[in-house]
Amino acid sequence: MLIGLKIGNIAVIESAELEFDSGLNVMTGETGAGKSIVIDAINAVLGERTSRELIRSGAESASVYASFADISEETQSILDDMGVEKMPDNTLVLSRSLSTSGKNSCRINGCPVTVSALKEIGSGLINIHGQHDSQALLSPDKHCGFIDSLAENAELRTEYRQVFTNLVSVKKELDSLYDTRDEKAARLDYLAFQIDEITAADVKIGEREALSKEKELLQHSGKVIKALENAYSALRSENGILTGVEDCAGDLERAAEYYDSAENAAKGIRGIAYELADFTAEVRGLIDGFDYNPERLTAINERLDFLYRLSMKYGKDEEDILSYLEKAQKEKNEIEISDERISELEEKLYALSDEIKILSAKLTESRMKAAAEFEKSVKAELEFLDMPKVTFVVDRKQTALTSKGADAIEFLISANPGQEPRPIAKIASGGELSRIMLAIKNVLSDKDNIGTLIFDEIDTGVSGSAAEKIALKLGEVSKGRQVICVTHLARIAAQADCHMKIMKSVDENKTYTKIEPLDFEGRAAEIARISGGGNVTALQLETAREMLLSAKEKSL
Repeated sequence: MLIGLKIGNIAVIESAELEFDSGLNVMTGETGAGKSIVIDAINAVLGERTSRELIRSGAESASVYASFADISEETQSILDDMGVEKMPDNTLVLSRSLSTSGKNSCRINGCPVTVSALKEIGSGLINIHGQHDSQALLSPDKHCGFIDSLAENAELRTEYRQVFTNLVSVKKELDSLYDTRDEKAARLDYLAFQIDEITAADVKIGEREALSKEKELLQHSGKVIKALENAYSALRSENGILTGVEDCAGDLERAAEYYDSAENAAKGIRGIAYELADFTAEVRGLIDGFDYNPERLTAINERLDFLYRLSMKYGKDEEDILSYLEKAQKEKNEIEISDERISELEEKLYALSDEIKILSAKLTESRMKAAAEFEKSVKAELEFLDMPKVTFVVDRKQTALTSKGADAIEFLISANPGQEPRPIAKIASGGELSRIMLAIKNVLSDKDNIGTLIFDEIDTGVSGSAAEKIALKLGEVSKGRQVICVTHLARIAAQADCHMKIMKSVDENKTYTKIEPLDFEGRAAEIARISGGGNVTALQLETAREMLLSAKEKSL
Protein backbone atom coordinates (compact mmCIF):
# COMPACT_ATOMS: atom_id res chain seq x y z
CA MET A 1 0.00 0.00 0.00
CA LEU A 2 1.27 3.48 -0.93
CA ILE A 3 1.44 5.55 2.26
CA GLY A 4 3.46 8.58 1.22
CA LEU A 5 4.64 10.49 -1.84
CA LYS A 6 7.18 13.29 -1.86
CA ILE A 7 7.63 15.27 -5.08
CA GLY A 8 10.29 17.86 -5.86
CA ASN A 9 10.51 19.97 -9.02
CA ILE A 10 8.24 17.80 -11.15
CA ALA A 11 6.62 20.03 -13.80
CA VAL A 12 4.48 22.65 -12.01
CA ILE A 13 4.97 20.99 -8.62
CA GLU A 14 7.90 22.64 -6.86
CA SER A 15 7.45 20.68 -3.65
CA ALA A 16 4.63 18.51 -2.37
CA GLU A 17 4.09 15.75 0.17
CA LEU A 18 1.05 13.49 0.05
CA GLU A 19 -0.14 10.95 2.58
CA PHE A 20 -2.54 8.20 1.51
CA ASP A 21 -4.90 6.03 3.53
CA SER A 22 -6.16 2.56 2.91
CA GLY A 23 -9.48 2.43 1.09
CA LEU A 24 -10.49 5.03 -1.48
CA ASN A 25 -8.27 8.09 -1.95
CA VAL A 26 -9.41 10.78 -4.38
CA MET A 27 -7.64 13.75 -5.88
CA THR A 28 -9.68 16.60 -7.33
CA GLY A 29 -8.90 20.03 -8.72
CA GLU A 30 -9.46 22.35 -11.59
CA THR A 31 -8.28 21.42 -15.06
CA GLY A 32 -4.55 22.12 -15.41
CA ALA A 33 -3.95 22.20 -11.67
CA GLY A 34 -1.50 19.34 -11.88
CA LYS A 35 -3.49 16.20 -11.09
CA SER A 36 -1.92 14.31 -14.00
CA ILE A 37 1.54 15.46 -12.81
CA VAL A 38 1.05 13.45 -9.62
CA ILE A 39 0.40 10.37 -11.73
CA ASP A 40 3.47 11.19 -13.85
CA ALA A 41 5.55 11.41 -10.69
CA ILE A 42 4.25 8.04 -9.48
CA ASN A 43 5.02 6.52 -12.89
CA ALA A 44 8.55 7.91 -12.70
CA VAL A 45 9.27 6.41 -9.28
CA LEU A 46 7.86 3.08 -10.49
CA GLY A 47 10.59 2.96 -13.15
CA GLU A 48 8.49 3.91 -16.13
CA ARG A 49 10.09 5.74 -19.04
CA THR A 50 10.27 9.50 -18.53
CA SER A 51 12.12 12.49 -19.95
CA ARG A 52 13.93 15.63 -18.88
CA GLU A 53 10.83 17.57 -19.90
CA LEU A 54 9.31 16.45 -16.58
CA ILE A 55 11.83 18.57 -14.64
CA ARG A 56 10.41 21.89 -13.47
CA SER A 57 11.44 24.83 -15.62
CA GLY A 58 14.53 26.52 -14.15
CA ALA A 59 15.49 23.51 -11.97
CA GLU A 60 18.48 21.29 -12.64
CA SER A 61 17.01 18.17 -11.08
CA ALA A 62 13.79 16.58 -9.88
CA SER A 63 13.02 13.86 -7.40
CA VAL A 64 10.24 11.54 -6.29
CA TYR A 65 10.07 9.43 -3.13
CA ALA A 66 7.36 6.83 -2.56
CA SER A 67 6.81 4.94 0.70
CA PHE A 68 4.92 1.65 0.93
CA ALA A 69 3.65 -0.41 3.85
CA ASP A 70 2.50 -4.02 4.16
CA ILE A 71 4.52 -5.23 1.16
CA SER A 72 3.70 -8.70 -0.11
CA GLU A 73 5.86 -11.80 0.30
CA GLU A 74 6.32 -11.84 -3.47
CA THR A 75 7.74 -8.30 -3.44
CA GLN A 76 9.96 -9.17 -0.48
CA SER A 77 11.25 -12.21 -2.36
CA ILE A 78 12.22 -9.99 -5.30
CA LEU A 79 14.00 -7.61 -2.91
CA ASP A 80 15.90 -10.56 -1.42
CA ASP A 81 16.99 -11.67 -4.89
CA MET A 82 18.20 -8.12 -5.58
CA GLY A 83 20.15 -8.07 -2.33
CA VAL A 84 18.18 -5.08 -0.98
CA GLU A 85 18.05 -4.94 2.81
CA LYS A 86 14.70 -4.89 4.59
CA MET A 87 13.50 -1.84 6.48
CA PRO A 88 12.96 -2.47 10.23
CA ASP A 89 9.20 -1.77 10.01
CA ASN A 90 8.72 -3.81 6.80
CA THR A 91 8.13 -0.65 4.80
CA LEU A 92 9.57 0.02 1.37
CA VAL A 93 10.96 3.28 0.00
CA LEU A 94 11.49 3.87 -3.72
CA SER A 95 13.23 6.98 -4.98
CA ARG A 96 14.25 8.38 -8.31
CA SER A 97 16.13 11.55 -9.20
CA LEU A 98 16.23 13.09 -12.67
CA SER A 99 18.69 15.69 -13.88
CA THR A 100 18.89 17.99 -16.88
CA SER A 101 22.14 16.20 -17.79
CA GLY A 102 20.12 13.06 -18.42
CA LYS A 103 21.48 11.08 -15.46
CA ASN A 104 19.13 8.97 -13.34
CA SER A 105 19.60 7.97 -9.73
CA CYS A 106 17.36 5.12 -8.54
CA ARG A 107 17.24 3.64 -5.05
CA ILE A 108 15.27 1.04 -3.16
CA ASN A 109 15.50 1.36 0.63
CA GLY A 110 18.51 3.59 0.02
CA CYS A 111 20.30 0.96 -2.05
CA PRO A 112 21.34 2.10 -5.57
CA VAL A 113 19.56 0.11 -8.29
CA THR A 114 18.87 0.32 -12.02
CA VAL A 115 15.72 1.76 -13.57
CA SER A 116 14.75 -1.76 -14.66
CA ALA A 117 15.02 -2.98 -11.06
CA LEU A 118 12.78 -0.11 -9.97
CA LYS A 119 10.28 -1.10 -12.64
CA GLU A 120 10.38 -4.77 -11.63
CA ILE A 121 9.50 -3.89 -8.04
CA GLY A 122 7.01 -1.19 -9.03
CA SER A 123 5.00 -3.50 -11.27
CA GLY A 124 4.01 -5.53 -8.20
CA LEU A 125 3.11 -2.54 -6.05
CA ILE A 126 0.82 -0.29 -8.11
CA ASN A 127 -1.40 -0.79 -11.12
CA ILE A 128 -2.26 2.46 -12.91
CA HIS A 129 -5.27 2.72 -15.22
CA GLY A 130 -6.00 5.71 -17.38
CA GLN A 131 -8.65 6.64 -19.90
CA HIS A 132 -6.67 5.10 -22.74
CA ASP A 133 -4.79 2.62 -20.64
CA SER A 134 -2.50 0.37 -22.67
CA GLN A 135 -1.29 -1.68 -19.76
CA ALA A 136 -2.23 -5.16 -18.68
CA LEU A 137 -6.01 -4.99 -19.10
CA LEU A 138 -5.74 -3.70 -22.67
CA SER A 139 -2.88 -5.97 -23.70
CA PRO A 140 -4.05 -9.31 -25.17
CA ASP A 141 -0.72 -10.81 -24.08
CA LYS A 142 -1.87 -10.38 -20.46
CA HIS A 143 -5.40 -11.75 -20.84
CA CYS A 144 -4.36 -15.38 -20.68
CA GLY A 145 -2.64 -14.67 -17.36
CA PHE A 146 -5.85 -13.19 -15.94
CA ILE A 147 -7.82 -16.30 -16.89
CA ASP A 148 -5.10 -18.52 -15.42
CA SER A 149 -5.34 -16.56 -12.17
CA LEU A 150 -9.07 -17.14 -12.04
CA ALA A 151 -8.59 -20.82 -12.89
CA GLU A 152 -5.81 -21.12 -10.29
CA ASN A 153 -3.57 -22.66 -12.92
CA ALA A 154 -0.26 -21.68 -11.29
CA GLU A 155 0.91 -25.25 -10.62
CA LEU A 156 -0.35 -26.54 -13.95
CA ARG A 157 1.35 -23.70 -15.83
CA THR A 158 4.60 -24.30 -13.96
CA GLU A 159 4.47 -27.99 -14.85
CA TYR A 160 3.61 -27.18 -18.47
CA ARG A 161 6.39 -24.56 -18.71
CA GLN A 162 8.98 -27.03 -17.40
CA VAL A 163 7.96 -29.62 -19.99
CA PHE A 164 7.85 -26.98 -22.72
CA THR A 165 11.35 -25.75 -21.80
CA ASN A 166 12.67 -29.32 -21.92
CA LEU A 167 10.92 -29.89 -25.24
CA VAL A 168 12.46 -26.77 -26.79
CA SER A 169 15.89 -27.72 -25.44
CA VAL A 170 15.67 -31.27 -26.82
CA LYS A 171 14.42 -30.08 -30.20
CA LYS A 172 17.17 -27.48 -30.43
CA GLU A 173 19.85 -30.07 -29.71
CA LEU A 174 18.28 -32.51 -32.16
CA ASP A 175 18.11 -29.89 -34.91
CA SER A 176 21.77 -29.14 -34.36
CA LEU A 177 22.66 -32.84 -34.57
CA TYR A 178 20.45 -33.30 -37.64
CA ASP A 179 22.14 -30.37 -39.39
CA THR A 180 25.54 -32.04 -39.10
CA ARG A 181 24.50 -35.67 -39.42
CA ASP A 182 25.35 -36.10 -43.14
CA GLU A 183 28.60 -34.25 -42.67
CA LYS A 184 29.47 -36.41 -39.68
CA ALA A 185 28.62 -39.61 -41.58
CA ALA A 186 31.16 -38.71 -44.28
CA ARG A 187 33.64 -37.75 -41.60
CA LEU A 188 33.09 -41.05 -39.82
CA ASP A 189 33.93 -43.02 -42.98
CA TYR A 190 37.08 -41.00 -43.49
CA LEU A 191 38.15 -41.43 -39.85
CA ALA A 192 37.55 -45.19 -40.07
CA PHE A 193 39.82 -45.37 -43.13
CA GLN A 194 42.57 -43.40 -41.37
CA ILE A 195 42.32 -45.44 -38.18
CA ASP A 196 42.49 -48.70 -40.14
CA GLU A 197 45.47 -47.47 -42.13
CA ILE A 198 47.49 -46.38 -39.09
CA THR A 199 46.48 -49.41 -37.02
CA ALA A 200 47.44 -51.83 -39.83
CA ALA A 201 50.79 -50.05 -40.19
CA ASP A 202 51.66 -51.10 -36.63
CA VAL A 203 53.89 -48.08 -36.16
CA LYS A 204 56.46 -48.26 -33.34
CA ILE A 205 58.11 -45.24 -31.79
CA GLY A 206 61.79 -45.06 -32.91
CA GLU A 207 61.21 -47.54 -35.71
CA ARG A 208 62.30 -45.28 -38.54
CA GLU A 209 65.57 -44.40 -36.81
CA ALA A 210 66.33 -48.07 -36.11
CA LEU A 211 65.56 -49.07 -39.69
CA SER A 212 67.71 -46.26 -41.05
CA LYS A 213 70.66 -47.51 -39.00
CA GLU A 214 70.10 -51.09 -40.13
CA LYS A 215 69.88 -49.92 -43.74
CA GLU A 216 73.17 -48.06 -43.40
CA LEU A 217 74.81 -51.20 -41.94
CA LEU A 218 73.58 -53.40 -44.77
CA GLN A 219 74.67 -50.86 -47.35
CA HIS A 220 78.24 -50.96 -45.93
CA SER A 221 78.32 -54.68 -45.13
CA GLY A 222 81.49 -55.31 -47.22
CA LYS A 223 83.46 -52.73 -45.33
CA VAL A 224 82.18 -54.07 -42.01
CA ILE A 225 83.13 -57.70 -42.77
CA LYS A 226 86.55 -56.70 -44.03
CA ALA A 227 87.23 -54.60 -40.94
CA LEU A 228 86.07 -57.38 -38.61
CA GLU A 229 88.24 -59.96 -40.37
CA ASN A 230 91.28 -57.67 -40.30
CA ALA A 231 90.70 -57.11 -36.59
CA TYR A 232 90.36 -60.86 -35.99
CA SER A 233 93.52 -61.57 -37.96
CA ALA A 234 95.44 -58.93 -36.02
CA LEU A 235 94.34 -60.59 -32.81
CA ARG A 236 94.58 -64.25 -33.72
CA SER A 237 97.15 -64.73 -36.46
CA GLU A 238 100.35 -66.65 -35.79
CA ASN A 239 102.20 -63.48 -34.97
CA GLY A 240 99.05 -61.65 -33.81
CA ILE A 241 98.50 -59.54 -30.77
CA LEU A 242 96.89 -62.31 -28.69
CA THR A 243 99.79 -64.72 -29.31
CA GLY A 244 102.34 -62.06 -28.43
CA VAL A 245 100.56 -61.12 -25.21
CA GLU A 246 100.17 -64.79 -24.21
CA ASP A 247 103.89 -65.42 -24.88
CA CYS A 248 104.75 -62.27 -22.85
CA ALA A 249 102.61 -63.45 -19.96
CA GLY A 250 104.29 -66.92 -20.03
CA ASP A 251 107.78 -65.41 -19.96
CA LEU A 252 106.88 -63.16 -17.00
CA GLU A 253 105.35 -66.07 -15.13
CA ARG A 254 108.56 -68.14 -15.54
CA ALA A 255 110.64 -65.21 -14.31
CA ALA A 256 108.35 -64.78 -11.30
CA GLU A 257 109.11 -68.30 -10.18
CA TYR A 258 112.51 -67.02 -9.14
CA TYR A 259 112.04 -63.28 -9.11
CA ASP A 260 109.10 -62.19 -6.94
CA SER A 261 109.08 -58.66 -8.25
CA ALA A 262 107.93 -59.90 -11.68
CA GLU A 263 104.81 -61.55 -10.27
CA ASN A 264 102.61 -58.42 -10.45
CA ALA A 265 103.48 -57.73 -14.06
CA ALA A 266 102.91 -61.42 -14.91
CA LYS A 267 99.40 -61.32 -13.43
CA GLY A 268 98.51 -58.09 -15.16
CA ILE A 269 99.68 -59.24 -18.58
CA ARG A 270 97.92 -62.60 -18.10
CA GLY A 271 94.66 -60.74 -17.36
CA ILE A 272 95.08 -58.71 -20.55
CA ALA A 273 95.62 -61.96 -22.42
CA TYR A 274 92.35 -63.35 -21.06
CA GLU A 275 90.46 -60.15 -22.05
CA LEU A 276 92.03 -60.22 -25.51
CA ALA A 277 90.96 -63.85 -25.84
CA ASP A 278 87.36 -62.84 -24.95
CA PHE A 279 87.40 -59.97 -27.44
CA THR A 280 88.88 -62.23 -30.06
CA ALA A 281 86.00 -64.69 -29.55
CA GLU A 282 83.53 -61.78 -29.68
CA VAL A 283 84.97 -60.53 -32.97
CA ARG A 284 84.76 -64.06 -34.34
CA GLY A 285 81.13 -64.18 -33.28
CA LEU A 286 80.46 -60.84 -35.01
CA ILE A 287 81.94 -62.23 -38.20
CA ASP A 288 80.01 -65.48 -37.97
CA GLY A 289 76.78 -63.69 -36.99
CA PHE A 290 76.84 -61.03 -39.69
CA ASP A 291 74.27 -61.94 -42.29
CA TYR A 292 74.03 -59.78 -45.35
CA ASN A 293 70.61 -60.34 -46.85
CA PRO A 294 69.72 -58.29 -49.96
CA GLU A 295 66.03 -59.11 -49.41
CA ARG A 296 66.19 -57.58 -45.92
CA LEU A 297 67.60 -54.37 -47.40
CA THR A 298 64.75 -54.28 -49.91
CA ALA A 299 62.21 -54.81 -47.13
CA ILE A 300 63.77 -52.01 -45.07
CA ASN A 301 63.62 -49.61 -48.00
CA GLU A 302 59.98 -50.45 -48.57
CA ARG A 303 59.11 -49.99 -44.90
CA LEU A 304 60.92 -46.67 -44.69
CA ASP A 305 59.15 -45.48 -47.81
CA PHE A 306 55.78 -46.51 -46.34
CA LEU A 307 56.54 -44.72 -43.05
CA TYR A 308 57.53 -41.62 -44.99
CA ARG A 309 54.20 -41.62 -46.82
CA LEU A 310 52.37 -42.01 -43.50
CA SER A 311 54.32 -39.08 -42.07
CA MET A 312 53.22 -36.91 -44.99
CA LYS A 313 49.58 -37.60 -43.98
CA TYR A 314 49.64 -37.82 -40.22
CA GLY A 315 52.79 -36.22 -38.77
CA LYS A 316 56.52 -35.86 -39.07
CA ASP A 317 57.45 -38.82 -36.86
CA GLU A 318 56.03 -41.90 -35.20
CA GLU A 319 54.90 -39.94 -32.11
CA ASP A 320 52.85 -37.60 -34.29
CA ILE A 321 51.34 -40.47 -36.27
CA LEU A 322 50.27 -42.32 -33.12
CA SER A 323 48.95 -39.06 -31.61
CA TYR A 324 46.87 -38.54 -34.75
CA LEU A 325 45.53 -42.09 -34.37
CA GLU A 326 44.48 -41.37 -30.79
CA LYS A 327 42.70 -38.14 -31.79
CA ALA A 328 40.97 -39.84 -34.73
CA GLN A 329 39.72 -42.64 -32.47
CA LYS A 330 38.44 -40.08 -29.97
CA GLU A 331 36.62 -38.09 -32.67
CA LYS A 332 35.15 -41.28 -34.11
CA ASN A 333 33.86 -42.25 -30.67
CA GLU A 334 32.30 -38.82 -30.22
CA ILE A 335 30.51 -39.05 -33.57
CA GLU A 336 29.25 -42.52 -32.76
CA ILE A 337 28.08 -41.23 -29.39
CA SER A 338 26.26 -38.35 -31.13
CA ASP A 339 24.37 -40.92 -33.22
CA GLU A 340 23.40 -42.65 -30.02
CA ARG A 341 22.45 -39.23 -28.63
CA ILE A 342 20.14 -38.63 -31.60
CA SER A 343 18.31 -41.87 -30.90
CA GLU A 344 18.10 -41.01 -27.21
CA LEU A 345 16.81 -37.49 -27.92
CA GLU A 346 14.28 -38.71 -30.46
CA GLU A 347 12.77 -41.01 -27.87
CA LYS A 348 12.76 -38.18 -25.35
CA LEU A 349 11.15 -35.82 -27.88
CA TYR A 350 8.32 -38.27 -28.55
CA ALA A 351 7.68 -38.65 -24.82
CA LEU A 352 7.78 -34.89 -24.17
CA SER A 353 5.50 -34.24 -27.17
CA ASP A 354 2.90 -36.61 -25.78
CA GLU A 355 3.22 -35.05 -22.32
CA ILE A 356 2.95 -31.46 -23.59
CA LYS A 357 -0.21 -32.30 -25.55
CA ILE A 358 -1.86 -33.67 -22.43
CA LEU A 359 -0.84 -30.67 -20.32
CA SER A 360 -1.84 -28.23 -23.05
CA ALA A 361 -5.28 -29.82 -23.28
CA LYS A 362 -5.65 -29.58 -19.49
CA LEU A 363 -4.72 -25.90 -19.59
CA THR A 364 -7.20 -25.20 -22.38
CA GLU A 365 -10.00 -27.03 -20.59
CA SER A 366 -9.30 -25.22 -17.31
CA ARG A 367 -9.10 -21.84 -19.04
CA MET A 368 -12.33 -22.30 -20.95
CA LYS A 369 -14.14 -23.28 -17.77
CA ALA A 370 -12.81 -20.18 -15.98
CA ALA A 371 -13.49 -18.02 -19.05
CA ALA A 372 -17.17 -18.96 -19.03
CA GLU A 373 -17.52 -17.82 -15.40
CA PHE A 374 -15.43 -14.73 -16.12
CA GLU A 375 -17.73 -13.69 -18.99
CA LYS A 376 -20.80 -13.95 -16.74
CA SER A 377 -19.16 -12.04 -13.88
CA VAL A 378 -17.87 -9.20 -16.04
CA LYS A 379 -21.20 -8.88 -17.85
CA ALA A 380 -22.97 -8.65 -14.48
CA GLU A 381 -20.57 -5.94 -13.33
CA LEU A 382 -21.06 -3.97 -16.55
CA GLU A 383 -24.81 -4.26 -16.34
CA PHE A 384 -24.59 -2.79 -12.84
CA LEU A 385 -22.49 0.05 -14.31
CA ASP A 386 -25.32 1.04 -16.69
CA MET A 387 -24.19 -1.03 -19.68
CA PRO A 388 -27.20 -3.43 -19.87
CA LYS A 389 -26.76 -4.31 -23.55
CA VAL A 390 -23.10 -5.19 -23.24
CA THR A 391 -21.63 -8.39 -24.64
CA PHE A 392 -18.36 -9.52 -23.13
CA VAL A 393 -16.52 -12.44 -24.73
CA VAL A 394 -13.33 -14.28 -23.83
CA ASP A 395 -12.12 -15.16 -27.32
CA ARG A 396 -9.86 -18.17 -27.60
CA LYS A 397 -7.93 -19.23 -30.68
CA GLN A 398 -5.81 -22.33 -31.16
CA THR A 399 -2.11 -21.54 -31.62
CA ALA A 400 1.10 -23.44 -31.99
CA LEU A 401 2.55 -24.51 -28.67
CA THR A 402 4.18 -21.65 -26.78
CA SER A 403 5.51 -21.27 -23.27
CA LYS A 404 1.93 -20.41 -22.20
CA GLY A 405 0.16 -23.28 -23.95
CA ALA A 406 -1.76 -23.43 -27.21
CA ASP A 407 -4.27 -20.69 -26.46
CA ALA A 408 -4.42 -17.10 -27.72
CA ILE A 409 -6.91 -15.39 -25.41
CA GLU A 410 -8.30 -11.89 -25.85
CA PHE A 411 -11.16 -10.04 -24.20
CA LEU A 412 -13.76 -8.72 -26.65
CA ILE A 413 -16.53 -6.20 -25.98
CA SER A 414 -19.68 -5.07 -27.75
CA ALA A 415 -21.45 -2.24 -25.97
CA ASN A 416 -24.42 -2.06 -28.31
CA PRO A 417 -26.78 -4.70 -29.73
CA GLY A 418 -25.95 -5.79 -33.26
CA GLN A 419 -22.27 -4.89 -32.99
CA GLU A 420 -19.67 -7.61 -33.23
CA PRO A 421 -17.52 -7.88 -30.12
CA ARG A 422 -14.18 -6.17 -30.62
CA PRO A 423 -10.89 -6.03 -28.68
CA ILE A 424 -11.10 -3.82 -25.61
CA ALA A 425 -8.21 -1.70 -26.88
CA LYS A 426 -10.37 -0.62 -29.86
CA ILE A 427 -13.33 0.62 -27.81
CA ALA A 428 -13.78 4.28 -28.74
CA SER A 429 -15.82 5.64 -25.86
CA GLY A 430 -13.81 6.79 -22.87
CA GLY A 431 -16.77 6.31 -20.57
CA GLU A 432 -17.30 2.75 -21.73
CA LEU A 433 -13.62 2.00 -21.43
CA SER A 434 -13.55 3.31 -17.87
CA ARG A 435 -16.44 1.11 -16.80
CA ILE A 436 -15.06 -1.95 -18.58
CA MET A 437 -11.73 -1.54 -16.83
CA LEU A 438 -13.41 -1.11 -13.46
CA ALA A 439 -15.65 -4.14 -13.99
CA ILE A 440 -12.78 -6.42 -15.04
CA LYS A 441 -10.61 -5.20 -12.20
CA ASN A 442 -13.36 -5.85 -9.70
CA VAL A 443 -13.85 -9.42 -10.94
CA LEU A 444 -10.10 -10.02 -10.85
CA SER A 445 -9.57 -8.34 -7.49
CA ASP A 446 -9.43 -11.52 -5.45
CA LYS A 447 -6.74 -12.98 -7.75
CA ASP A 448 -4.52 -9.90 -8.00
CA ASN A 449 -1.77 -9.39 -5.40
CA ILE A 450 -1.13 -5.76 -6.33
CA GLY A 451 -1.99 -3.66 -3.29
CA THR A 452 -2.70 -0.29 -4.90
CA LEU A 453 -4.90 0.60 -7.87
CA ILE A 454 -4.75 4.05 -9.41
CA PHE A 455 -7.55 5.20 -11.72
CA ASP A 456 -6.60 8.34 -13.63
CA GLU A 457 -9.81 10.14 -14.66
CA ILE A 458 -11.75 6.89 -14.92
CA ASP A 459 -14.93 9.00 -14.95
CA THR A 460 -14.21 10.67 -18.32
CA GLY A 461 -17.37 10.73 -20.42
CA VAL A 462 -19.54 9.40 -17.57
CA SER A 463 -22.41 11.11 -15.82
CA GLY A 464 -25.75 10.48 -14.12
CA SER A 465 -26.61 6.97 -13.01
CA ALA A 466 -23.41 5.52 -14.48
CA ALA A 467 -21.33 7.95 -12.40
CA GLU A 468 -23.19 6.93 -9.25
CA LYS A 469 -22.57 3.29 -9.92
CA ILE A 470 -18.89 3.81 -10.74
CA ALA A 471 -18.58 5.58 -7.42
CA LEU A 472 -20.24 2.66 -5.60
CA LYS A 473 -18.05 0.15 -7.44
CA LEU A 474 -14.87 2.07 -6.61
CA GLY A 475 -15.93 2.07 -3.00
CA GLU A 476 -16.54 -1.67 -3.19
CA VAL A 477 -13.12 -2.35 -4.77
CA SER A 478 -11.41 -0.16 -2.15
CA LYS A 479 -12.66 -2.39 0.65
CA GLY A 480 -10.18 -5.05 -0.41
CA ARG A 481 -7.26 -2.84 -1.39
CA GLN A 482 -6.07 0.73 -1.67
CA VAL A 483 -7.60 2.75 -4.52
CA ILE A 484 -6.34 6.16 -5.63
CA CYS A 485 -8.56 8.01 -8.07
CA VAL A 486 -8.14 11.27 -9.97
CA THR A 487 -11.71 12.38 -10.63
CA HIS A 488 -13.98 15.19 -11.81
CA LEU A 489 -17.13 13.58 -10.42
CA ALA A 490 -18.70 14.72 -7.16
CA ARG A 491 -20.30 11.32 -6.60
CA ILE A 492 -16.88 9.57 -6.67
CA ALA A 493 -15.27 12.25 -4.48
CA ALA A 494 -18.05 11.76 -1.93
CA GLN A 495 -17.15 8.08 -1.56
CA ALA A 496 -13.55 8.85 -0.56
CA ASP A 497 -11.89 7.80 2.66
CA CYS A 498 -9.20 10.41 1.96
CA HIS A 499 -9.75 13.48 -0.22
CA MET A 500 -6.91 15.70 -1.50
CA LYS A 501 -7.35 18.92 -3.44
CA ILE A 502 -4.81 20.00 -6.04
CA MET A 503 -4.62 23.75 -6.58
CA LYS A 504 -2.61 25.89 -8.98
CA SER A 505 -1.37 29.42 -8.42
CA VAL A 506 0.86 31.91 -10.24
CA ASP A 507 3.40 34.05 -8.39
CA GLU A 508 5.92 36.32 -10.15
CA ASN A 509 5.27 34.60 -13.47
CA LYS A 510 5.92 31.17 -11.96
CA THR A 511 3.29 28.47 -11.67
CA TYR A 512 2.98 26.54 -8.43
CA THR A 513 0.84 23.55 -7.50
CA LYS A 514 -0.26 22.92 -3.94
CA ILE A 515 -1.79 19.70 -2.65
CA GLU A 516 -3.68 19.63 0.64
CA PRO A 517 -5.86 17.06 2.42
CA LEU A 518 -9.44 18.15 3.07
CA ASP A 519 -11.50 17.85 6.21
CA PHE A 520 -15.27 17.40 6.13
CA GLU A 521 -16.08 21.02 5.39
CA GLY A 522 -13.26 21.29 2.91
CA ARG A 523 -14.58 18.22 1.12
CA ALA A 524 -18.07 19.64 1.10
CA ALA A 525 -16.82 22.88 -0.46
CA GLU A 526 -14.82 21.01 -3.11
CA ILE A 527 -17.70 18.67 -3.96
CA ALA A 528 -20.01 21.70 -4.23
CA ARG A 529 -17.50 23.35 -6.59
CA ILE A 530 -17.30 20.21 -8.74
CA SER A 531 -21.10 19.91 -8.85
CA GLY A 532 -21.78 23.57 -9.59
CA GLY A 533 -18.86 24.35 -11.85
CA GLY A 534 -18.73 27.97 -10.64
CA ASN A 535 -19.46 29.99 -7.51
CA VAL A 536 -20.60 27.76 -4.68
CA THR A 537 -24.04 28.51 -3.27
CA ALA A 538 -25.32 27.66 0.16
CA LEU A 539 -27.68 25.12 -1.37
CA GLN A 540 -24.89 23.43 -3.27
CA LEU A 541 -22.81 23.31 -0.11
CA GLU A 542 -25.63 21.74 1.85
CA THR A 543 -26.24 19.20 -0.92
CA ALA A 544 -22.54 18.32 -0.85
CA ARG A 545 -22.70 17.71 2.91
CA GLU A 546 -25.68 15.42 2.40
CA MET A 547 -23.78 13.52 -0.28
CA LEU A 548 -20.89 12.98 2.13
CA LEU A 549 -23.11 11.82 4.95
CA SER A 550 -25.06 9.54 2.62
CA ALA A 551 -21.87 8.00 1.27
CA LYS A 552 -20.63 7.41 4.80
CA GLU A 553 -23.85 5.66 5.78
CA LYS A 554 -23.72 3.40 2.74
CA SER A 555 -20.15 2.38 3.54
CA LEU A 556 -21.05 1.28 7.06
